[in-house]
Amino acid sequence: MADVLEIIRCSNFAAIKHKDQRRKDEEKTPYINHPIGVANILTEEAGIADVAVIQAALLHDTVEDTDTTFEEIQALFGEEVTGIVKEVTDEKNLPKLVRKQKQIEHAPHASYKAKLVKLADKLYNLRDLNRCTPVGWSQERVTEYFQWAHKVVEGLKGTNQPMEDSLQQLFKERNIV
Repeated sequence: MADVLEIIRCSNFAAIKHKDQRRKDEEKTPYINHPIGVANILTEEAGIADVAVIQAALLHDTVEDTDTTFEEIQALFGEEVTGIVKEVTDEKNLPKLVRKQKQIEHAPHASYKAKLVKLADKLYNLRDLNRCTPVGWSQERVTEYFQWAHKVVEGLKGTNQPMEDSLQQLFKERNIV
């Protein structure tokens, strides 16, 4: 029961933090759908029941995209969850291309739990790109995102076969190998 309470408390926190944000699709989908979807991929498809991993999935974009601090996450959800979130958080003060390159370089060295969150995040985002193109994105930009994501995922291999198989299928459909 305590695990359920922690996940719901974490979901509520993420929902409050992302309440005014929308995805970049034409429907302007509520942003909170993304972290919940990442957590759902982990539980439903990847077979992950580790509470810290699920909490980190729910929180993985809060520091990047809201006023949340690592100190706040630490105080509310503990050291382990904070550590995973830190590993998957981009440094927003860096230029976009530098951040993307750092993700590629960091992927093979991430902890197992951070790799799980990263794989689920990439899987969610690529499926979302297949579902609809974000407003203002060209097909070339979508292809570039898939190519970059493939490089990140290459560094995460050996982490979770079901997610890796799903990602490989998406790459295959786009002729990215």
